[in-house]
Amino acid sequence: MATGFTRKIFKVSVLLLLVILLAAGIGSGYVLKKLKQSLPELEGEITSEIVSLPVKVERDNLGTVTVSGSSRTDLAAALGFCHAQERYFHMDLLRRKSAGELSGLVGPAAIPADREARIHRFRSRAREFAGTMPTPEKELLLSYVKGVNAGLSALDEKPFEYLLLKQDPVPWKIEDTLLVVYAMYLDLQGDYPAMESARGLMHDLLPREMFRFLAPDGTEWEAPVDGEPFATPDIPGPEVFSLASFVTGSIPAPGVAGNILFSSDAPAAPYPPRSTAFPYPHPGAPTPGGAGRGSAHPHSTVASSYSALQAGSNNWAVSGRHTVHGKPVVADDMHLGLMVPNIWFRASLVLSAAAREQRVTGVTLPGTPLVIAGSNGKVAWGFTNSQGDWLDLVILEPGPDEDTYMTPKGPLPLKRIEEKIIASDGTEEVLEIEETIWGPVVKTDYQGRKLAARWVAYDPNGVNLRLSQLETASSLEEALDIAARCGLPAQNFTVADRDGNIGWTICGPIPVRSGYDGRIPRSWASGENAWEGYLEPDEYPRILNPEGGRIWTANARVVSGEMLEKVGFGGYALGPRARQIRDDLFALDKASEKDLLEVQLDHRAVFLERWRNLLLEDVLTPDALLVNSKLEEVRRLVEDWGAKASPDSAGYQIVRRFRNILAARVFEALTAECREADEDFHYYRVSQSEGPLWKLVTEKPRHMLPAEYDSWDALMLSAMDKVLTEAQVEMDALGIGSLSGWTWGVRNTAEIRHPLSPFLPAFFSRYLDAPRDQLPGDSRMPRAQGPGFGASERMVVSPGLEEQGIFHMPGGQSGHPLSPFYLSGHADWVQGSPTPFLPGETLYTLMLLPM
Repeated sequence: MATGFTRKIFKVSVLLLLVILLAAGIGSGYVLKKLKQSLPELEGEITSEIVSLPVKVERDNLGTVTVSGSSRTDLAAALGFCHAQERYFHMDLLRRKSAGELSGLVGPAAIPADREARIHRFRSRAREFAGTMPTPEKELLLSYVKGVNAGLSALDEKPFEYLLLKQDPVPWKIEDTLLVVYAMYLDLQGDYPAMESARGLMHDLLPREMFRFLAPDGTEWEAPVDGEPFATPDIPGPEVFSLASFVTGSIPAPGVAGNILFSSDAPAAPYPPRSTAFPYPHPGAPTPGGAGRGSAHPHSTVASSYSALQAGSNNWAVSGRHTVHGKPVVADDMHLGLMVPNIWFRASLVLSAAAREQRVTGVTLPGTPLVIAGSNGKVAWGFTNSQGDWLDLVILEPGPDEDTYMTPKGPLPLKRIEEKIIASDGTEEVLEIEETIWGPVVKTDYQGRKLAARWVAYDPNGVNLRLSQLETASSLEEALDIAARCGLPAQNFTVADRDGNIGWTICGPIPVRSGYDGRIPRSWASGENAWEGYLEPDEYPRILNPEGGRIWTANARVVSGEMLEKVGFGGYALGPRARQIRDDLFALDKASEKDLLEVQLDHRAVFLERWRNLLLEDVLTPDALLVNSKLEEVRRLVEDWGAKASPDSAGYQIVRRFRNILAARVFEALTAECREADEDFHYYRVSQSEGPLWKLVTEKPRHMLPAEYDSWDALMLSAMDKVLTEAQVEMDALGIGSLSGWTWGVRNTAEIRHPLSPFLPAFFSRYLDAPRDQLPGDSRMPRAQGPGFGASERMVVSPGLEEQGIFHMPGGQSGHPLSPFYLSGHADWVQGSPTPFLPGETLYTLMLLPM
């Protein structure tokens, strides 16, 4: 059973949580009893009407659940039971996030978030679409819902978060599972309107050549599986665009500023929105009342904002020709906002029927009855966010009468819908939503035009439970066909089967556009621009058994030509991560599962190598060091940077910060007109900015130089000055005595938190959160890792050889701080230590028996 160390941690956690609850005003006489009563049932027998035949629920030392039963609906019910007992509060947050109902649980501070989500009216859509689901999916979902509510009811006390909030949990409904899927839409595609709006604004205000230069389709960093990289366009000449107001003599001579080269007052862009479905701020953002652990974090700088959107997921498949055992392998690490507990729930579902056993193992998403990624013994699969184009902004042309807009059928009235937001303290707000035939009005642009969203998420085929069919898929072709029928945020689907085949396609609906390519907002009034339904499964882009025996995706462009036209351009990630993965894979002729885990953990600084060289050759020159001796230490640290995003590398921190500060200054000058036209515009939404940036800093065109600098060398020296200014501020705040102590680990310190943690005093919240480990990795390398963002799981598995597979995840299996599975396995994830893909020895057994 539990080890001595686990029992010790359990006792400490009990005492700490007692203090927390007492501080929240809960009476001391029954607190401990209440806490124990809210723990899940791990052993024994429970009789329930949710199952038709006995179902066995086993747990290993990490809390991985193995559910064994005779029907898929019984397995769904038992899985729902486990999800509710271990994770109900987090499921609740997911459904409330997409429904715009968070304030009803956590109070009026969440009303702004509710406004943003409620505009999509996802609860109404979920209720409608749940009623039209095919019978098998509806039966599966109904069984799951019954299991969830039975699991919640079987707790002798509500989960501890509701005690803190003095709220009661609301039972699960059938539409709530679809709301969980919508929460993933918001997480994975929620920034699409802002990205398309930014591109549209640049397209309208900048000369055409300048727009193409600043918003290229790709760069030399790309590594598509099919096709070649796109070239960065040439820098437009001064006759096209010029920052002509050169101010000579405005920059002081080197050394004037004393110990630090120059001062810089470039405005800082806000940190990008955190990619998470939960209502707590990005690490470094102030928390309500300043009470949370992150309230004094010194790293919310402009330097961060120009790289934050480049983090993301990886997956690949390697054919048996290039593995040690001759069988294909799938590797998958889906990167999301990290939290305690983790978003995923480890499970193995064992269906024993008709004298045969079917097992599927992987990660489930609490709130749904589905295995999201995993292996069934014949097929293994994984996902990354596709970054294709799944949402368009429609410019509304005013009709002849007030509150009308033009459509291909003539003028139509804007439909006005009132949604009431009610916070837990009784605060009410009525939100008026304007609906069109395409979708809700989501924005007013710089010209005062209303923009409506046309989003895959609004259609019935945008959400369904067909992913469950992968549990029994027996071949690559069958899996690819299922993927094309799934309703979820469109993903890169990488798959291998037991017969040795590997493949890629898009999993999720693909709209068919006519009249335009969807990159910028357009009017649909004439009917020339439109969506004409969705691709049929046999029309989907596919890659099957490529000659090189390897397929890889990393949120960057995967395909070219006709296949790319189908997927569209939704803001592909810059290519360094994909290229590094490709090169790692081709360097392995015969790879083992452990070798492929090492690829996932690769944190070599390939992307920043040329920036390091630029610093050494053009900035930290002998002349600069003569003027300012402080730069001698900087040069030494940059020379000895270790070529990795290692926690102990100050040189990596310096190179990275220099690049991002320089990017901010260059692009703030070049896009100033866009920012003045729309205060919501931020160039960091343009994911391919590295291509134009590198051309600018190496070719150094005078007409593109920001006016306050008399040379590109002066600009780069000023950027280094800003690096040292920021370093000193952060070192003072953290008590660091020398620049060598200003390491990457200081910046990349884990902030993996419980959702309520920011709202508790720092002393208490630290015991709900994961340890503040200094983490290796960064956004533009396979080990994409930030303080609160990174690999939500790492999986390496060959279908049929699951016993050799590898899996680990952060944040732990259970959401209850007193559970032995709270933060279980988290240390293995931090260290990159492999743990088995399949569940281990059974420690606890619970039987669910029919009534």
